[in-house]
Amino acid sequence: APPLRSARDRDALRAALRDGVIDCIATDHAPHTDIEKDQPFDQAPPGMIGLEFAFALLFTDLVAPGHLPLTTLIQRMTAGPARIIGIPRGTLRPGSAADAAVLDLHAATEVTPARLHSKSKNTPFLGRVLSGAVTHTIVDGKLVFDHGVIVAGNAAGARA
Repeated sequence: APPLRSARDRDALRAALRDGVIDCIATDHAPHTDIEKDQPFDQAPPGMIGLEFAFALLFTDLVAPGHLPLTTLIQRMTAGPARIIGIPRGTLRPGSAADAAVLDLHAATEVTPARLHSKSKNTPFLGRVLSGAVTHTIVDGKLVFDHGVIVAGNAAGARA
C-alpha cells in the first residue's frame, strides 16, 4: 500500500475509522528472517512484522492524541475483524471464547529487537517509544502472554 503522506489522507482515514466506514483494523503480520530480507529490494519478500506492537502503535497515534476513542479502537481490533471473517470471537459475552487482552494505558515501551518475539525484527518502528501496552493475553481462557513473556507454549496460538 502506498504511504499516506498528506495530512488530508490521514485525516480522511481517521474520520473513516471514527464513523465506521472502516470497521476493522488488522495487521498483515509478515515475519521474514533477516536472511530472507537481506537481499535487493525487488528480490526480498514483501511485508514486515506488525502484530506485537499493533495496539500500542494505534493507541499512541490514534487514541492518545484524541483522534479515536479507546472503545472504538478496541472494537475495531476485536469484534470488527471477528465479524468480518465469521468467527465467534471478539466479545466478552457469556458463552463466547475467553479471549482477552489486559492493557496498561500508562505504559511507555520502546520497540527494541529484544522485545520482539517474532522470527523477524523487520520493523520501521525500532527505537520508537509507544504509549500503552498489552500486559497479558488470554486465549481460550489460558494465559499465554504475561508482561513480555510467552508463558503457554506458542502464543502464536492466537490462531494466526
